[in-house]
Amino acid sequence: MSEAGHSGALPLAGLRVLDLTTTLIGPYATQVLGDFGADVVRIEAPGGDAIRDVGPGRSPGMGSVFLGANRNKRSVVLDLGRAPAREALWRLVEAAVGTTKGA
Repeated sequence: MSEAGHSGALPLAGLRVLDLTTTLIGPYATQVLGDFGADVVRIEAPGGDAIRDVGPGRSPGMGSVFLGANRNKRSVVLDLGRAPAREALWRLVEAAVGTTKGA
């Protein structure tokens, strides 16, 4: 334990969150969950989020607002209009909840 009486583990460590949100409020909310230790997986459409170019950035699609709202996240692009992508999403959901789709 540290001097403050904490073990050092973040409170949401071990929790997986699937982030299918867009624009700013949803990504910001899941960014906070990531800050508290959650394993956040950002699922984005092939065209990207509308805020990708908001704020200054060194590379296209990597504006500072987008990067700030998506720190502490892993990312995957899925076109949910296609059956294989929907199946991949279900596998991510099953892994996150630790159950199978049919259960």
